[in-house]
Amino acid sequence: IMVIDDAVAANDVEKMLLRSAAPEGCNTSILSFEKASANILAGNYDGQRVLILLKTPELALKLMNAGIALPQLNIGNMSNKDDRRQIKRSVSVNDAEIAAINALLEKGVAVTAQMTPEEPNACITTFLKADKG
Repeated sequence: IMVIDDAVAANDVEKMLLRSAAPEGCNTSILSFEKASANILAGNYDGQRVLILLKTPELALKLMNAGIALPQLNIGNMSNKDDRRQIKRSVSVNDAEIAAINALLEKGVAVTAQMTPEEPNACITTFLKADKG
């Protein structure tokens, strides 16, 4: 598991909490964007299955723009905040996030929305088309 978040990477307490939440025996890296992208581009994870956790679709787009291939992106939970509107039970977005999602889709990334494995895995465009925002 790789968490890419500049603020969390600089906070030892948050890093400890995230590591304690990971399944036993699962390697966990909590890195800044710069460190994570440098490690990925250097091939440090070649041949490994890595689950990358990000807070926003903009960060996924930033990874792609840095030259890192993302074949798919699942949006599991984006909580409702003042500047966001709900498009699915567990997904709320603002205009900047929608723009990033659309840019990822244009780059060929399969963007889905699925909170839990029991929930159907649906293409994000289903929810974006229904958005009246």
